[in-house]
Amino acid sequence: MPSATQTPGRLTDQDISDAYIYLLGRLLITRQQQVDFDDEGFSWNRLLHRKPGQVDWPNPNLDVAYSEAWVAIDEASCLLVTVPEIKGRYYTVEFINGWGETVANLNERVYPDHPNGLFAVCLKDAAVAIPPGAQRVDVPGKVMRVLLRVELGEQWDEAIALQHAFQMEIKGDPKPPEVPRTVMFDMAQLPGVEAFDSAVLALEEPDLSPLEDLQAKVRAIVATIEEPSERDRVDKVIRNKAFADFAAGTPYIGRGTIRNGWARPACCGHWGTDWMTRTTVNYGGIWANVLEEAFYFRGALDHNLVPLEVEASYTLTFPSGDLPEKYAAAFWSVIAVDRLHRRVLPNPLDKYLLNKEAGLVHGDDGSLTLYFGPEKPAGAPEGNWLPTGGKPWSLTFRFYRPRGGVADGSYYPPPLVRS
Repeated sequence: MPSATQTPGRLTDQDISDAYIYLLGRLLITRQQQVDFDDEGFSWNRLLHRKPGQVDWPNPNLDVAYSEAWVAIDEASCLLVTVPEIKGRYYTVEFINGWGETVANLNERVYPDHPNGLFAVCLKDAAVAIPPGAQRVDVPGKVMRVLLRVELGEQWDEAIALQHAFQMEIKGDPKPPEVPRTVMFDMAQLPGVEAFDSAVLALEEPDLSPLEDLQAKVRAIVATIEEPSERDRVDKVIRNKAFADFAAGTPYIGRGTIRNGWARPACCGHWGTDWMTRTTVNYGGIWANVLEEAFYFRGALDHNLVPLEVEASYTLTFPSGDLPEKYAAAFWSVIAVDRLHRRVLPNPLDKYLLNKEAGLVHGDDGSLTLYFGPEKPAGAPEGNWLPTGGKPWSLTFRFYRPRGGVADGSYYPPPLVRS
């Protein structure tokens, strides 16, 4: 295979496919950043509180109250974050870099001796004075996305009050960066060769993963597409091969595995050299956290490994000694989303998830059966049924603070059985 240092025109089709999928992972972040600032009302270093229950984005976290921000710091500034005292309820403030790498979490798991109060988020090695009593948190980059999550539980009012008790302010005067104006695209129609027109700008964001070889291939393609014939060739390779390679990895969430019809990603939040999984997650469920905080399974196949049918009904049964809470120190939930845009399925009940607050009814033997389908099966408890149908769909099963088999990789949810 040609190396990244060879003549750009000698890059193979596989080189082009790999470079495209690698670059797409970054472009998905910059796409969302532009949407945030242009359409969602974001401004630098200001928390935007989301109303619990809102569903108009991919894989919504309907079990938490959450707030979001884009933050920017420099060598002479830091971000001060005030975390209220929270007991008996999951919470975290997650910081993510421009490639989708989680670089910090503020909570009692990471800082057991300083679970609340004042935190000073600073650029690593920055010689900046922080307020007395503040917990310094060093991060490797100047620009980050923030996601604040507070478990809703049964008392939503308490969760919302806590959500609004978080505070954020800048100490210093960093210059707000320009939002990177990379190529915009619909998630259902990914860009072709024009992705590489934005590559130089996209690569200004340092990648913490040691993937210099792929960056070199991206830059080589940028150079070679100045020639019209080579530009046409690269576009054809993207549309004929890169799209197919990316689609082939999607059911496995990149380089993950499938068991019982459930896909488990190989990594999450910290990507190492797994650029395929990173791009797949950025595409299907952007802003993933690390395994220690939350882990998601995707269910798109039944017990026979057949894709879930749009209007069919399915059951998911957990034995009494192996209930989902066994694998979640905080809580668990499951939602149904359409396979293309990863958004919840509209239904007359406005019911979009199942969790411990849903009024679940266990069997006489202690087992738990969940039901998925366009109509509630006869005899099924109302709280155990999640409406599905209308368009191709899959399930997202979340475990917050994973433990046991979810944490060590040995567990997969039971198979979905067609009714």
